[in-house]
Amino acid sequence: MADSAVEARIDRALVARALLDGDRRAFEQLLRRHQGMVRAQLRRLLHGDHAMADDLAQEAFLLAWRKLDQFRGEARFSTWLYRITYSCFLQACRKKPWPSGHIDDDAVDQLPALPDAVDLQLDLERAMQRLSTAEQTVLLHCVQLGLSQEETAYVLVMPLGTVKTHATRGKAKLKTWLAPWRETADEERTS
Repeated sequence: MADSAVEARIDRALVARALLDGDRRAFEQLLRRHQGMVRAQLRRLLHGDHAMADDLAQEAFLLAWRKLDQFRGEARFSTWLYRITYSCFLQACRKKPWPSGHIDDDAVDQLPALPDAVDLQLDLERAMQRLSTAEQTVLLHCVQLGLSQEETAYVLVMPLGTVKTHATRGKAKLKTWLAPWRETADEERTS
């Protein structure tokens, strides 16, 4: 993967081309560069609803095209786009709340024995769902999307101190809830 400074310069150049000449191809390149992460952000926020995530991604991209002249370069283009995407998500939630998307524990208990990695993933999903919505959202952006806490604060329109608090509390809760996995891993290493 290329250096993030190089990536940011490429994005700024594409934005400039799109703004200068209304170059739709430059904007299409921006979308291709970022559509995977935008869809990943929405799929996590929507608990795996791929169809709705794709619909909201299209809305976010259209809004980004319309508001491209408002991009000032104070944040990376990807961060600006995540903020637009998160705003689209919030607007959609105001219009129609989604099902919670929680894993059905009874259905999981009836599954045949699964490899450890899948078991860990299911336990992690369950633990994430036990976190507050704010903690989930902050960890999604900081950990899964790889944004800094400052970028996360920008995307979520949240004070930096609040982002840090949610990240710290969320990680502490996950560490506690997933402690048996760490103990198992430690036992296997010493065996």
